[in-house]
Order: sequence, then C-alpha cells, then structure tokens
Amino acid sequence: MPRAGCRRPTRWWLQRLKAAGAVILGKTNVPLDLSDWQSFNDVYGTTNNPWNLGRSPGGSSGGGAAALAAGLVPLELGSDIGGSLRAPAHFCGVFSHKPSLNIIPMRGAGPPRAPVNLPQTHPLAVLGPMARSAADLERALAVLAGPDEMWDGIGYQLALPPPRHAQLADHRVLVIDTHPLFPTAAAVRNPLNTLAEALAKAGCKVSRPTSATPPLAFLTRNYIELLAAEDQDNVTPDIRARIMAEASTLPPDDDSLRATYLRGATMSYAAATRAGYIRGGLRARWQALFSDHDVILCPPMPTAAFPHDHSVKPRRRIDVDGQSLPYDNQIVWAAIATNCGFPSTTMPLARTADGLPVGVQIIGGYLSDRTTLAFAGMIEREFGGFVRPPGF
Repeated sequence: MPRAGCRRPTRWWLQRLKAAGAVILGKTNVPLDLSDWQSFNDVYGTTNNPWNLGRSPGGSSGGGAAALAAGLVPLELGSDIGGSLRAPAHFCGVFSHKPSLNIIPMRGAGPPRAPVNLPQTHPLAVLGPMARSAADLERALAVLAGPDEMWDGIGYQLALPPPRHAQLADHRVLVIDTHPLFPTAAAVRNPLNTLAEALAKAGCKVSRPTSATPPLAFLTRNYIELLAAEDQDNVTPDIRARIMAEASTLPPDDDSLRATYLRGATMSYAAATRAGYIRGGLRARWQALFSDHDVILCPPMPTAAFPHDHSVKPRRRIDVDGQSLPYDNQIVWAAIATNCGFPSTTMPLARTADGLPVGVQIIGGYLSDRTTLAFAGMIEREFGGFVRPPGF
C-alpha cells in the first residue's frame, strides 16, 4: 500500500496500519509542496490519470488516486487542506474521506523542521484515507482515528457517534450545486442534480439553500484568508517578497479571490486572530444546519479532470464551460468542510460525455464521520460506485 500526500515519514501511521495487518508497498507521487491539483515534480515526473493519460489525476494525492483506480492497491493515505484528498478521488473515480478536524493525529506530518515526536495539530489540515469503496474507508478510519498514544492517549479516547440513520430514505439532504464565487461545469452539476432527484424518489427529504443558509461566499473568503496566512510558514524569502509587493498594489475595492489571498497572506497577527474568531462563528452557524439536515451534497471540484498544465502556476487558467478563469480559484468547493473542520466523503457518481469520472462530496457535521461514510455506502449500494478504467 503506497503512502501519499504527507511531507515526511509518519511512523505512527505505519505502526497502526501494520498492527492491523496492512502491508506497506511504497510511496506514490505528489506535487511540489503538496500545493497543486496535479501531481508532477522534477524528481519523480508526472502522474497521469488512468481514465485519460493526458489529464491530471488530481493532487496532492494524485499518485495515490491513480494507483487505486488502476487497481495497484486497495488503500491509500493522504492529507487535505484545499481538496488534496477530494480532488484526486473526484478526478480518478475513487473514494476518499477527509475526516473531522484533529481526529487523526498529525504528528510526523509537518514541515521538515517540525519536531517529529511533539504533538502537532493544524487549524485546517487533516490526514485521511482513500479507497475503492466506502466500506474500505470505514475500515481505514477505524484504524487511523484516535488520540496520539504518545501524548493525548493518556487522557482521552475517541468515540465517534454512530451513523444517524440505517436507511437511505431516512436522510435529510441539503444539495448545493452552485458556488457564488466560481462557476461549476454542467458536467459536474448535472450528475449531482440527477442524484438529488433519485434520492428524493428513494424517500430522502431533499432541500436546497434558502435565505437562512449561512452565506457560502463569506465562509469561502474567510477560509482563503486563513489558508493564505498558514501558507506563509513555508514560502521562500523571494516568494514572500513577491507576495508583499503584489499585495501593496491592490486597489481597496478589489474583491477578487486573488486579492483575498494576498490580504490574508500579509495580514497582521491581530488580523489573523480576528479572522480566526470569525471562523469560529461561521463554524457554529454551519454546524447548526445539521439540526435540520443530515448531510450536505456538493461538488468536490468545479470541473472533471483537466489536461496537464505545467506552466507557471500564477499564470495558469482553467476552462469552465468555455470560460477561461484563474486556476487557483478552483479551491472554492473545499471551503465548507475545511474551514468548518467537518468530515467529507467523496465518492464516484458518474462520467462525463468524454468518459471522465465525476464525484460528489458528502459533508456532515463535526464528528459525524460515520454518517457521511454510511451515506456514501448506501449510495454505492443503491446507485453504484467504483468502476475500473478501461484497460485496467
């Protein structure tokens, strides 16, 4: 079983997995600094998507998703802060689970200078499994989740609540298919809406956002600000200087996502603290939705797998139904689960007209990991799940 999406050896992962009987095969490819929805670098080259070798398998755990889809392994591991588990699963037609914040210890997964044996948490990032079925995700989570034995385990144990429902028809489902800050391709939206219709026919209570739904745009901007602030810990001095220079030229009325990122990257400690307080309020508002809904369904990414593009990242563009848009703005669908610390299970749903996989993101309330996994399993049994790419 390869290991992907982590920045340094995570020995405790291996210890838990080996104790459960896993056989570790090696490592799979990731992008430089784990900061891309592609998986290429100067050391190991380019990972292709098994469904179309000219397309990206996603990132950062694109090598792992490609290995799963191609049938090389049954289980993979990765990290997620901006869709690094969700995008590869969506692009390659496999399953992934971004767990609730901090239920899988982060020790050993920090940057190279971070001490290996000290407890580590991250305000946004998580570690999680990828597989070809919801059941395998559940098995992996059962092994990986729980306090760090070296530190937290002496004081508490993790007991995730059971799934909210045992039957598909009992679920209350909120479907969000449109993001106010970035368009989503029809090839991604249409399968989601087809699923929503099927769930309603199966007896689920399916609803759409209303004026009472917390504003997604505000949540997304807060997420991008905080993500930008976190990013600065790992940038080189020359990149930092370029960011500062670009931020200094921003017009006050520039509300683009690039401007949001630059302001987050250069904000003061006091401003970052205030943004963290705002995040706390947003988390509470979105958590309150789960009093009336069991899961939220939304796209994992705005498009299906896109062609390889190894040009300079700030200059890249992404095509969304004929619109050429900033490449980095694809991150918008990562905001709900990441900023709120919610669990998110991504699973294959359909294929585009040219045969590329399309997935769905299933989000639950904090610590409702077993609910999103169980719901994914019910969809898998009722409507189908993983399909092997042609030729594999």
